[in-house]
Amino acid sequence: MTTSPVTSQSAFDGSRMRVLLFVDLKEGAQQEFLDAYEQMRDRVASIPGHLGDQLCQSVENPSQWIITSEWATAPPYLAWVNSEDHIETVRPLQNCVRELRSARFGVVRETGGRERPTGGLQTAPRTGDGVIRHALTFTVKPGSESKVAEILAGYTPPEARVDDTTRLRRTTLFMHGNRVVRTVEVEGDLTRALRHVSRQPEIRAVEEALNPHLEQDRDLADPESARTFFIRAAMPPVHHVARGGPEPDGITRHALYYPARPGCGLALAELLARQDEAAAADPASPVHRSTVFQREDVVVRLVDVRGDPETDPVRTLGIHGPRKAAVLARLLDGEALGVPGPLPGEREAHRLLAHAGMALITDRRAAQS
Repeated sequence: MTTSPVTSQSAFDGSRMRVLLFVDLKEGAQQEFLDAYEQMRDRVASIPGHLGDQLCQSVENPSQWIITSEWATAPPYLAWVNSEDHIETVRPLQNCVRELRSARFGVVRETGGRERPTGGLQTAPRTGDGVIRHALTFTVKPGSESKVAEILAGYTPPEARVDDTTRLRRTTLFMHGNRVVRTVEVEGDLTRALRHVSRQPEIRAVEEALNPHLEQDRDLADPESARTFFIRAAMPPVHHVARGGPEPDGITRHALYYPARPGCGLALAELLARQDEAAAADPASPVHRSTVFQREDVVVRLVDVRGDPETDPVRTLGIHGPRKAAVLARLLDGEALGVPGPLPGEREAHRLLAHAGMALITDRRAAQS
């Protein structure tokens, strides 16, 4: 009997990354766009890890452009794209574009003799499972948590089918204090799926009901306000791994919140990613599947585990092995989580699991077609 390959996708494999920004311009906005690009490129060129970029115009349709940029590795790009500086850098583009979307690729093969100063090739193709994962996070006003949970738990899910190639698979919402995390799993095109969801009347009603409770003000009728909110809320996956083969019985879904010390978000996410890779190869680990999401110093780990996480809190938390708990304690903002100090043993692991665990608000799976 053959074992299915492990699904593994990671931003921490050390390979160079190419980012494509697809731009569809408004009519008559070409010069404004070129001026905005000139402002952008000098700021982007100063970002550590940036190797260069190109501005390309479609031969067939002059309103369509692509900005390509190359990065030594994914982490410096992710640190920048998730920052306030990125929001300010791309703001001049908003007035002259009809549509803006990006795609990120690891470099697997290349031709030519051009010498590369930094970064390497992706050593092997990633093995996916046909599912794209994404998360949003935002905070609500203290005291409104129960009302927000009620709003989020009571929404009517949208139609799963987006088109012939795209469908929603699963949406799960969690809360930790006044922080909300919404994870989404999509087959097909993520942008198309998110646009489909945002247009549904029942979803717009939920979003409008949330508005008075948000710590960050937004106006969904104002495209720039809505766009800025969702850019700040986006929390991309930086690592995903799953065991091969069919899903065993007794799998339950959990989310764990790991607030990092200032500037330590990526390092904490990478520690958890390395631990999850080891868990996928360890038959004793209860972790069947894990996705690490990270934005600045907010790290969330979505884990599907066999049985009760409390039966093996060390492996569930991703701190199994020599000195792993000590490293996590150095990167984690334990004060913010309510578990300051070192994490020397299983007793502390139980406390951390209790404090890091997020409350499940709703978990909606699409019906299998």
